[in-house]
Amino acid sequence: MALTGIEIYKHLPKTNCKACGFPTCLAFAMKLAQKGAELSACPDVSEEAKQALDAASRPPIRLVSIGGNGKKIEVGNEVVMFRHEKTFYHAPGFVVRIKDSDPAEAISKRVKEVTNYKVERVGMELNLDGFAIDNVSANEAAFLKAVEVVSSQSTLPLVLMSQDPAVMEAALKKTASAKPLIYAAKEDNAQVMAELARKYQCPLAVYGPGGLDQLAGVVEEVTNTGVEDVVLDPGARGFAESVTTLTQLRRLALKKNFRLLGYPIITFPGEGVTSVEEEALMAGQQVAKYGGIIVLDHLEPAMVYPLLTLRMGLYTDPQKPIQVSSAVYPIGEPKATSPLLVTTNFSLTYFSVAGEIESGGFPSWLLVVDTEGLSVLTAWAAGKFDAEKIAKAVNAQNAVEHIEHRSLVIPGNVAVLRGELEEELSGWKIVVGPRDAVDIGSFLRQNWKVN
Repeated sequence: MALTGIEIYKHLPKTNCKACGFPTCLAFAMKLAQKGAELSACPDVSEEAKQALDAASRPPIRLVSIGGNGKKIEVGNEVVMFRHEKTFYHAPGFVVRIKDSDPAEAISKRVKEVTNYKVERVGMELNLDGFAIDNVSANEAAFLKAVEVVSSQSTLPLVLMSQDPAVMEAALKKTASAKPLIYAAKEDNAQVMAELARKYQCPLAVYGPGGLDQLAGVVEEVTNTGVEDVVLDPGARGFAESVTTLTQLRRLALKKNFRLLGYPIITFPGEGVTSVEEEALMAGQQVAKYGGIIVLDHLEPAMVYPLLTLRMGLYTDPQKPIQVSSAVYPIGEPKATSPLLVTTNFSLTYFSVAGEIESGGFPSWLLVVDTEGLSVLTAWAAGKFDAEKIAKAVNAQNAVEHIEHRSLVIPGNVAVLRGELEEELSGWKIVVGPRDAVDIGSFLRQNWKVN
């Protein structure tokens, strides 16, 4: 039976040393009760307390980290089945498969493409996360060459894929400091792969295509050797099989507290499909249900960008909209005679308005009002984007320092605020702009006059 935060607190040292990352032992206890922290974070907990609290405090899905020299992929430590229940915490990592049978020039080109790939969405930079190097040649020299090419050109995390433990160890001798994921332990090689994971202190993937009983059996075998960081591959490759199996794993970990399957999952969306389009659909399904490391076989911009956007959307806190800071932003190269527009600090609203101003070719100043991340109409309906708040933002952000006129363009959807704003901002002229951001450029070209 799960312990409450108060019950857990009774076993803690009560020193409030903050070494665990929380301000007090009580706060740490509450987080333990929510499965949002691990007891090992407390440096002073007694052995007696560890025995009493280990089962109660361990997160249902272990947090596993891959990578050591640069960017890391951290997956696991999730506590809910559905995002709206609370939030998802650790976004899945997208890694691109590199086949060691490809020429070194092709591998080098792919590494550069993955490493340099980046797109911007609502002010956030989205990237790919690593490489899965596959020993498809079954040749040690070819595998080591591929590993060398990738490692010499990128510090992104690695997944090393080989069926041969000897080949795997040869690669680990060169890459152990980068903490790659070893793929994979199976029924016939579990002991030797587990030994490699312990020896080189790297996480280990466990492959069990014969069903969840088989998968749990191999996990038990490798964890009994002392391996703690495990990633699961249940072998599910088709659309229906994947969503069913991954949901079962999540439910067993969260609802049944089945420790042997309480680990993040690695998926291969390209293996169960026949086209790039189907791979994109499968990968999208696995972002939502419940992939931890997603190995892509293709690097098509039309496929990758939607996947990164989907991941960003699902792995933001649904109770905390993405926001930008309240400020006056120059869009283009505005002058003192340029327009001053106002909008809310909901990130998508800001970037939509800013993008239309920029593409419209009419440099302007954009005043962003703190509406706690709400869009224009939502914020207005909630009383967070009214005349008083807009006027306060004009004064607080010293908007007059940027302009020599006293005109403010408000969104057309809140035209009702015009009279109230003219009362709040004495001497200002309030201009009602278009209802839709797409019309801002043409509106300014036709209507803007300095008063």
